[in-house]
Amino acid sequence: MLTKMVAPELFRPPVEFPDVPYDHLLRKTAEQYPERTAIIYHDLYFTYREVVSMVNSVANGMHELGLRKGERICLFTTNRPEYTVTFIAAATLGLVVSPMNPAYKEREVAYQLENSEASAILVQRELVPILQLALNNTKLPHLKHIFVTGSQAPESLPEAIPLSQLIRNSAPTYQKHTDITSDDLLALPYSSGTTGLPKGTMLTHRNMTTNNLQFTTALQTNPNDVALIFLPFYHIYGVMLMGGFLACGATQVQMERFDLVQSLELCERHNVTYYFAVPPIVLALANAPIDLGKMKSVKYIFSGAAPLPMDPTRRLKEKTGINVVQGYGLTETSPLTHSQPKDPALVRTESVGLPVHNTEIKIMDIETGERELPLGETGEIVIRGPQVMKGYWKAPEETARVLRDGWLYTGDVGYLDAEGYTYIVDRKKEMIKYKGFGVAPAELESLLMEHPAVMDSAVIGVPDDEAGELIKGFVVLRPGQNATPDEIMTFANGKLAGYKRFHFIEQIDALPKTASGKILRRELKEREKALKLAQE
Repeated sequence: MLTKMVAPELFRPPVEFPDVPYDHLLRKTAEQYPERTAIIYHDLYFTYREVVSMVNSVANGMHELGLRKGERICLFTTNRPEYTVTFIAAATLGLVVSPMNPAYKEREVAYQLENSEASAILVQRELVPILQLALNNTKLPHLKHIFVTGSQAPESLPEAIPLSQLIRNSAPTYQKHTDITSDDLLALPYSSGTTGLPKGTMLTHRNMTTNNLQFTTALQTNPNDVALIFLPFYHIYGVMLMGGFLACGATQVQMERFDLVQSLELCERHNVTYYFAVPPIVLALANAPIDLGKMKSVKYIFSGAAPLPMDPTRRLKEKTGINVVQGYGLTETSPLTHSQPKDPALVRTESVGLPVHNTEIKIMDIETGERELPLGETGEIVIRGPQVMKGYWKAPEETARVLRDGWLYTGDVGYLDAEGYTYIVDRKKEMIKYKGFGVAPAELESLLMEHPAVMDSAVIGVPDDEAGELIKGFVVLRPGQNATPDEIMTFANGKLAGYKRFHFIEQIDALPKTASGKILRRELKEREKALKLAQE
């Protein structure tokens, strides 16, 4: 039964968060709970003392090699302890971490290395062939150091330095190599934009330190909690979970990727209390033809990254008795801005919850963004708080468009109810959301145009119950060309990460456009909707 908050004016009051560099959160926890288990990875159990010591060793080793404050380092691995250790070691030195999707192909790896001007990269041994293709085909004058997982450098990349070598050969004691302020850059995650290639989002130590603590304070996590983390660390959602659970002294069980059966086994084996997901995983759990009794220790299933469908949410809660809640955030907000109250009676499942501590929200008119709307009216969601990014990397015009007087214009459309809960109803942006991942139509349209037979192209998202949206491309062929949709799809998908790949391609005579030449994707979406209705 839903109840109203007794004293909403006291809920999530302004709080003081320590204004410290990011690595200090782990260091403080390691002082308090040195022998507690911090990370479980397969059959490895790392205590906080071990984690912070490995961080120190890697930081000292990288400093000896000449890496200095302000330089960028890319992390090109799946979820694993080396990712966590290197991320925090880089923070210790004042390096800027740029996470890289392990599903990237050569062109995407090369673009991020080049655009970020990375001085170093940590690569998972299995991904070395992809990196080598990027190195062979792109000039990367800034790249000086390649670190690799495992105990030895690959034969094909003898200049690579095994990360384990830094861990074994460098001092495990903390050494302060530089002064770091909260305004210094910490992370440069790349998120797709509607106007072209992915852009770097500049997040400071204050942004991410504060957001880790906003997360733990809002969810009221504690050292007895155990989090299962299969959401990827290259995604800002995964980075927050990684850092947040280290900050509160809890245990995190790291999985390289989602596997439903394995996740259930790990829940039972490690008494998992928090199970973090995205909507397709909630749907998979709701529809799973197996007993979910192994989740009996789980207190919350927390979903983010995309709107959560209500039907599978209700079915999963009925099936397990576990509270299924959704939060809200963006790469530009480090990411968390909203979460549900702790009391299940105060959860509004259809909403994304209430702002986390020290976070303000307004709903502004979509047309001008200058008029604040009253409760219940739908407009653009605008956020202000210490977790809001510094800006976009090398994109001052785009930064000025979304950051106005300290407020972030999210591009998402929603409303506030009388209790202050936020509801997301649409996206102002034209991003495609496939299984929680943002895909930029413009990037895929540009790739389609690389096919010699394609004269014009457009890309839209097609609604899908399981994935959220599937990716469909429309192509106009050059006169005299006769390439088939399957041939074009094979060409494009061979150059894309899995989550960006096309599911459909259709050849049409002409694309709907405005007088200025802008593609009217809305008309293509209406066309798809009409075709679907006609088939039903």
